[in-house]
Amino acid sequence: MVTMAGSAHGEVSEGYEGVAEAFFSALASSPRGGAALCIMVDGVTVVDLWGGDTGRGPWTRDTPTVLFSCSKGLLAVLVARLVESDRIDLDAPVVDYWPEFAQGGKREVTVRMVMSHAAGLSHLTTPVSKSDMVEWDPVVAALAAQVPLWQPGEGWSYHAITFGWIVGEVVRRVTGLTVGQAFADIVATPTHADVWFGVPRTILGSVARVEPMDRFTINLIKRLPGGRNVMRALTLDGALPDSLVGDGTGFNDPDLQVAEIPGAGGIGSAVGVAAVWSSLVTGTEDVRPLSAAVRADMTRPRTSGKPRLGSPVLPTPRWGTGFQVDAPGRPLLSPTSFGHDGAGGQLAFADTERRMGFAFLTSQMGGVTDRRSHRILNALRQATSRRRG
Repeated sequence: MVTMAGSAHGEVSEGYEGVAEAFFSALASSPRGGAALCIMVDGVTVVDLWGGDTGRGPWTRDTPTVLFSCSKGLLAVLVARLVESDRIDLDAPVVDYWPEFAQGGKREVTVRMVMSHAAGLSHLTTPVSKSDMVEWDPVVAALAAQVPLWQPGEGWSYHAITFGWIVGEVVRRVTGLTVGQAFADIVATPTHADVWFGVPRTILGSVARVEPMDRFTINLIKRLPGGRNVMRALTLDGALPDSLVGDGTGFNDPDLQVAEIPGAGGIGSAVGVAAVWSSLVTGTEDVRPLSAAVRADMTRPRTSGKPRLGSPVLPTPRWGTGFQVDAPGRPLLSPTSFGHDGAGGQLAFADTERRMGFAFLTSQMGGVTDRRSHRILNALRQATSRRRG
């Protein structure tokens, strides 16, 4: 292990020095905020780096930050464990678990359609408020009543925030627990991971303040073909600011941080997030690896290409069931990677062949030219190819 000094802190194993350099470059490119990178191979940490500022003080190894859509990947991990224990059938209609969801012609919508962003519910058509988001039930009721925006199963568009309430309500009906409680009991606590859907109030003071992306990027998205629908999905049709964060607003708002918003409001440390992903491919003393059958089923590509309501100009992902998988426009490490990226530069995944868990988290939201995670992935590919060669 090489110990870092200067503005960056932590350790990196021999052979991963290029990954560390890419992280240093990412850190230096952000004038404000901080970042952390954790990579585990065979359950052993090989890269553990952090640096910068949280808005409250220096970034530390355990600093938690908002995960944005990396949250959806972690929610998919929870669902995968429930599938593994035969508590959720991905091809069952949502109404089997949540009868009220049948309203608006949604009786045939399956759990898999929702998790593949093909349910026709990418944004709300009923206005909701911040207090509705915090309370959970008003948003769930609005989604249950809504008529799909297109025929479910016939194409996809990114369910940026709605994903969390629909899937989370299925989890609640199945387990009898809130999604935050279920995630803690089934995923986070067994892996000893500091990751939450609804951060404890005792942790609030250590959560990094997220710096918003530049207005140029926000305005560019709005002007793109389909950009209005993208913003409606990202902001829950205006319930959140278009920047997603501000000075005590959006996902910097303590009220939203303690609320359970599993589509985008998860909070965790890079060490904790990497540990969750690592556990899926290596297991731990307390957690078995995800079964090969469930992993293969949930990582099989289901939807990709031009979205129904999003922008055809933006790089498009390839969806499994809840998990992003490797795609030309939104690459992961390799074809055996599965995970999720998040707004502003967040990225977390597991890689089956390399038996790896990865998390890069930052509090400085990147704009249209952001390449931080791409550079780190390129360096990691080089490092792993040398070690395998």
